Amino acid sequence: MPDIFDEVEEEYRAERTRQFWRRYGVLFAAALFLVVGGIAGWQGWQYWQQRQAQHAAAAFLTAQTAAEAEGANAAEAAQRFAAVAAESPAGYRTLARLNEAALQAQAGDRNAARTTLDAVASDNAADPLYRDLASLLWVLHGLDDADPALLAARIAPLTAAGAPWRASALELSALVDLRRGQKAEAKRALSALAEDVTAPQGVRDRALRLAREIEG
Repeated sequence: MPDIFDEVEEEYRAERTRQFWRRYGVLFAAALFLVVGGIAGWQGWQYWQQRQAQHAAAAFLTAQTAAEAEGANAAEAAQRFAAVAAESPAGYRTLARLNEAALQAQAGDRNAARTTLDAVASDNAADPLYRDLASLLWVLHGLDDADPALLAARIAPLTAAGAPWRASALELSALVDLRRGQKAEAKRALSALAEDVTAPQGVRDRALRLAREIEG
C-alpha cells in the first residue's frame, strides 16, 4: 500500500509540474532569453566602446604629433583636432576640442577658439573639471575684445571656495576688473591672492607682480 500511495503522489507532482510549465514555461523562456541577450548586448557594447576608444586614442595621437611637428600650421592642426572630436567618445572629444581651441587662438582666431570652448563648457557628457576649464579659457581668450560684463559673469562662478580652478579664476577676475577700469578692486584681489597659501606658487608670484605694477 505505501508503494501505491508513493506512485500516486509522484504522478500527482509530475502532473502539477507539467501544468506549471504549460502555463509559465513560455514566460520563463522569454525571461531567460532577455537575460542572455542582455548580457551579450552589454558585452558587445563594451567591446564597441573599447574599439571606439582605441580608434580615438590613435587619431588623437596622430593629430598631436602633427601639431607638435616643426613648422606646423596652427589652423590646419586645429582642423585635425576638430575631425578627431567629431568622431570620438566623450573623453577624447573633450581633449580634442580643448586642443583645437588652443590652436585656433594660436592662429589668431579668438572668436573660433571661444566658440569651441563654448562647445566644451556646454557638453553635459564632459567632465565638470574640463567644462570649468573651458569657461576659464574662454575668459582668457576674451580679455581683449569681449564684453567686460560678460567676462565678469562668466568667471564669477569659478572663483567660489573649493572650485578646482579658483586661484586662476581669481587672477583672471582681477584682470577683468582692470579691463573695467576698477584698479582698486583689482589690486585688492591680487594682493589677497598673493598671500593665499592654498594657491599655486606661480599664481601667487604673478599676482604679486601685477599688484605692484598697479601700485606703481
